[in-house]
Amino acid sequence: MVNAFDPASLAALAPEEQAAIERRIRLLGPAYRLFYQTPVQVSEGRGTRLFDRQGQEYLDAYNNVVSVGHAHPRVVEAVQRQMSTLCTHTRYIQDGILDFAEQILPTLGGTIGASGHIMFTCTGSEANDLATRIAMHKTGRRGIIVTREAYHGNSYLTAGYSPSLGTSSPLGTWVRRVNAPDSYRHDPAELGRRMAAEVTATAAELARQGDGLAAFIADSLFSSDGVYDNPAVLGPVAEAVRAAGGLFIADEVQSGFGRSGDKMWGFQRHGLDPDIVTMGKPMGNGYPVAAVALKHDVVAAFGRDTRYFNTFGGNGVAIAAAHATFDVLRDEGLQENARLRGEQIRSAIQQLASRFDKIGDVRGAGLYIGVEMVSDPEAKTPDADEATRIVNALRERRVLISATGPDANVLKIRPPLVFSEADVDWLLNDLEAVLASA
Repeated sequence: MVNAFDPASLAALAPEEQAAIERRIRLLGPAYRLFYQTPVQVSEGRGTRLFDRQGQEYLDAYNNVVSVGHAHPRVVEAVQRQMSTLCTHTRYIQDGILDFAEQILPTLGGTIGASGHIMFTCTGSEANDLATRIAMHKTGRRGIIVTREAYHGNSYLTAGYSPSLGTSSPLGTWVRRVNAPDSYRHDPAELGRRMAAEVTATAAELARQGDGLAAFIADSLFSSDGVYDNPAVLGPVAEAVRAAGGLFIADEVQSGFGRSGDKMWGFQRHGLDPDIVTMGKPMGNGYPVAAVALKHDVVAAFGRDTRYFNTFGGNGVAIAAAHATFDVLRDEGLQENARLRGEQIRSAIQQLASRFDKIGDVRGAGLYIGVEMVSDPEAKTPDADEATRIVNALRERRVLISATGPDANVLKIRPPLVFSEADVDWLLNDLEAVLASA
């Protein structure tokens, strides 16, 4: 587990922390995991800050769920107002869901933006699960291709193609993996061609084994694979997927909603017109709401042959949260803020890399940044121990980030989109101090 608390070290913690964790384990069981060697207790959040019981302030440079900031007043007010008015399912005609659909669909551009549809779920896992079912129904096949360390959900179906859940979480027999576009170790100009060729060969293998290719699904920032932002990769891959008879699913749960800075949706950085787009996490700024947007011809047969109903997906309160979040994103210029603050952070860390050779690579887009730590800069040897040290040393300074990648050696910096220049200064000053303390 990346950046997970080890219960075996419980005795090293203060008595109050031990008691809280023991109570948590007793009540919630062993599957729930905590972050950091010394877990963080939180009681309140505002903007980019979290606060514990003692009122100590933490800088949240990790949480993309509350993309417009913890407890944003416009989102809170919208949820409270709608909850006091009506909260019910989508089998009645309601203006809110239609108004939001009309607002969000055009931002996707391409065929979906012009004539597509949107279907609402509660979580990104549900959205990816539904997207996969639709792709399998449309193609009559069941093979799925993902990147080597991908994460797409924790339902039974999506866990079956989420290799980042670990070797004890089995992949479906109909699932195949291809390498992520590692721009640190390979020529960036060749990444799209390399990946497309691998997808073509993998699709042929699925066909020979009788499954065929239903879909290729990817997060366009390859978050769990180590954060790769090269925008020229997925165009050739989409061509290879369609040549094999499959659909291209753009998983925007991590990379959408303006996080990349230069585009509203991550797939737009690759010049794509996806068949299906999924979204979740930051969509309701903490309220569970997610969605599948897709071309009409992709869902037509599914809609004819089956039905879709989700008791809570698209309920009035969820839509109010999503609509308010989207309005804040637009009105406060948060996509542009992500671009500016992201450039500021990456530029500063690249300067630190000239002093600290354990920083092998700095990459990312907008406010999704990966910093790869290595033990040997010439051999580019992953250094998970150093990444773990930095993450936990920052936590002791009350700055929260995490780590990612197949070797757990990539610092993951993914703050709310309201991250300010003062927040950037706090993050960078403490990161420099932690690097210097090695």
